[in-house]
Amino acid sequence: MSVPDTRDRLAAGSVRVGQAPDVFEDLRRVGVLKRVRLAGEPADRSLARMAGVAPGTPGAWLRGERFPQTIDALLVVLGSIRAEAAARGILDTTVDGAAGETVAELLDEERWRTSFDVERNRRTRADRAVAQRQQAHNARAEEERRVRWAALPDRPRPVACWTPKRLGVHPAIAGRRAPGDDPAYVLPVYVPRGHDERLRARLTAAADSGAQPVLVMVRGTSCTGKTRSAYEAIRAAVPQWNLLAPLGPDALLATLAAEALGARTVLWLNEAQDFLHGPSGEAAAAALLRRLDGDGPLIVMATLWPEYDDALTRPATSPVDDPHRYARTLLAQAHRVQVPDDFTEDLAAARASARNDPSLHAAVTTGGVALTQTLAAAFDLVDHYENPVGEHGATGRAVITAAMDAHRLGATGGLPLDFLKAAAPGYLTEQQRAAADPEIWFTHALAYARTDIKQVTAPLQDVPRPSGMGALPGVARLADYLQQYGRTTRRRRCPPATFFDAATSHLANPDQLHALSQAAKRHHRYRHAAELHRAAAEAKHPYALSELAIMWAKAGDWEGAERLARAAAGAGNTSALRDLAMMCEEAGDREGAERLAQAASQTGNSHALHQLAAVREEAGDREGAERLAQAASQTGNSHALFQLGAMREKAGDRKEAERLYYAAVHAGNASALYQLAMMQKEAGDWEEAERFARAAADTGNSNALYQLAATAGNREEAERFYRAAAGAGNTSALRDLAMMQEDAGDWEEAERFARAATETGNTSVLRALAEMRGEAGDWEGAEGLAREAADAGDPRALGRLAEMRERAGDWERAEGLAREAADAGAPYALRELAVMRGEAGDWEGAEGLGRAAADAGDPRALGRLAEMWGEAGDWEGAEGLAREAADAGAPYALGRLAEMRGEAGDWEGAERLARAAADAGDPYALQELAKMLDDVGKEHLLRFGLEANGSVAQAWSWPGLSTDSTS
Repeated sequence: MSVPDTRDRLAAGSVRVGQAPDVFEDLRRVGVLKRVRLAGEPADRSLARMAGVAPGTPGAWLRGERFPQTIDALLVVLGSIRAEAAARGILDTTVDGAAGETVAELLDEERWRTSFDVERNRRTRADRAVAQRQQAHNARAEEERRVRWAALPDRPRPVACWTPKRLGVHPAIAGRRAPGDDPAYVLPVYVPRGHDERLRARLTAAADSGAQPVLVMVRGTSCTGKTRSAYEAIRAAVPQWNLLAPLGPDALLATLAAEALGARTVLWLNEAQDFLHGPSGEAAAAALLRRLDGDGPLIVMATLWPEYDDALTRPATSPVDDPHRYARTLLAQAHRVQVPDDFTEDLAAARASARNDPSLHAAVTTGGVALTQTLAAAFDLVDHYENPVGEHGATGRAVITAAMDAHRLGATGGLPLDFLKAAAPGYLTEQQRAAADPEIWFTHALAYARTDIKQVTAPLQDVPRPSGMGALPGVARLADYLQQYGRTTRRRRCPPATFFDAATSHLANPDQLHALSQAAKRHHRYRHAAELHRAAAEAKHPYALSELAIMWAKAGDWEGAERLARAAAGAGNTSALRDLAMMCEEAGDREGAERLAQAASQTGNSHALHQLAAVREEAGDREGAERLAQAASQTGNSHALFQLGAMREKAGDRKEAERLYYAAVHAGNASALYQLAMMQKEAGDWEEAERFARAAADTGNSNALYQLAATAGNREEAERFYRAAAGAGNTSALRDLAMMQEDAGDWEEAERFARAATETGNTSVLRALAEMRGEAGDWEGAEGLAREAADAGDPRALGRLAEMRERAGDWERAEGLAREAADAGAPYALRELAVMRGEAGDWEGAEGLGRAAADAGDPRALGRLAEMWGEAGDWEGAEGLAREAADAGAPYALGRLAEMRGEAGDWEGAERLARAAADAGDPYALQELAKMLDDVGKEHLLRFGLEANGSVAQAWSWPGLSTDSTS
């Protein structure tokens, strides 16, 4: 059988599942006849004109991909093909060896009328049966939805029925009371700021009757007014809508399962990180993605801190272990509105409003610009913590600090009081511990930590029950502002041993245990990490056993690691078996690698086999690679089939490569369609290449069309393919179309394509056009496009223009653009500018911009400047900047400086900086410390890590696991 015949048979087979085989098989056979024996005549376009159908329709019929709507148009096509066959004298020859059937018999009109009627009647019966089944299914689904709806703890209510207190708006220090709320709740007059106009415009657009569901995120740090801003915007834009505010990810999942989010509803997700972290959060994110694909209008209103936004949207380090896959996809759709940290730009308006509001007046008269923080008593909260007074102030501060460390290391939410009690002693001096009464010290410390600050807030607060009334007993949560404050001020601190021991003994929440185990490992406290991993595993965290297995393998206990990995696989997580296989391969144990990869495959994860195959192929072991890929393919792994196809293609066996690519397509790997298109293009068959490219685009992969455009022989063909790719959703094609129009001088058309790309979420085209306009000297046009990109959520264009202005010598305009970019969410622009100033010798300007970048959320500028200072010999200045960078969240700066000090021969300084980096959580700090030891000391350090106090840990034994954790 020839390759083209195989291809057509497979293509036909892909669409005949569940259909009568005769009519589609016969259509395919006619198609083969036309393409092979009639050399493609008559042309599909000619047939389409004669039959009065769309140009692509006859080809689709003759590939067996579509059933004709009427017999008349089909008979016109078949009659034209019969006439061509008669002209060539082949009517009396056999078609394809099938039962000796002739071409004339295959093209007989009565045969086709009969086949058409049979298939149409079959479809009518099938459609009727489907409709009946669908009606029954809909009735059952509606009944199930009513049951789920009745069980919901929270249901949508009109916006006006929700109080600001219930929606999480912070009370204020003094002022008027919110209507309908309790007398202790104070709500000052609202002062709109610049971001409010953008937010309300976005919500108004989302409220249009034809609008699709949208996710709007109000992004800002604690106590900057983001929740109040969202609350006021909802009341202004959609006051007649319903609103639903679930209490957590499980409640959100129940709401979505009950289909309770109908049109004209606001889903309120204040502090969205509480809904999107952990396994339940991922499930909620996936369900919410499905709802956003449904009918609108619908508004999901979320508030989020910048650090949580960054953590949830950070790309995964592994395609398999991706804890925020759905949260990242969800947040990529968000329309972000950034809330400024202060009232610098709106102070006059605040002062005017303060004349009639006691609460706002009290904040304004302090003389500062951080009015929202003042209103929320945030600064008084910090003063209560930092400057403890009274007999029990020190122990109260210790309890608060333990809660701070728990939150900043990932153990968010409510914390057991038993945990705080056991952790707090490590934060006290020996004298303070000796002076404390062992019977009552915690009672008084807790009272200090629960002190009301200006009747607005308290450091430790009650946690409401998930349902019903009252607070959960024995649990407390840290005030939002102190969470943020602890992340900043204690970033470089490693908690004491009592903290980790208390977590191991008193925390039962698997997510909290897992987060702290990861933090302990990040700080190189391996003993504590192992104990916390063990506790998380016993609490049934899905990743804990896998991570513990990897730790054991790194420590050299391969047998124990494999036992744990198999236990993890039994619990549903096969990643450790895969990772151990790769580690064995790297260590030279090829037999062990294959054994583990096979074990992973037997538990349903065949990725290990094809990943191992890729490693073997890269190492030159083509035979071993094919053997492993073949084993993976036998499990139905479409990636392995694709991999085998690529191997055969590289070996020059195009026929077998094509067969394997087809098999991959039928196994669900649409990427193989792309490869088939590229193979046909390279063979010069552009028509077939286009067919495969369009088939790939139908599966969501428009890259083949894009590649055909990029390699087309002329501009007209390139533009045709680009437009096809763009129509299939390829925004890179829109970018290239825009660039083509820009190069041709049609700026208006270029901008049209750029804006079309922006509507799909790709703002890079506007950014590229802005750069091109800047390079052409049209700074006004460039800035206009850059601001348009920034308004669409991509401020990087402003950053690129800032760099261009800096290189052009316009420092003042460059800094202005960089600050605009930072305000819009791209602080890297200030970082790049800081480095450029440093390279130009403007050290003072560089430091100022570096600190501005850090304040805006990007401390890497300070780290880069520390390196530059060190290279210039200013070690004192370099260390100061590196510590600032670590405080702001970039501990690697200390590690890099330690490396530089070691290279310069200052081993004492290098060790001091490396230990500071380890405390701050730099994952590479231990390697820097190890460089300063002999081989034995190095091996010991890398295996056992550090104690909580920073000293090298003594040898310790791995903690045992309870039987049911590994069974």
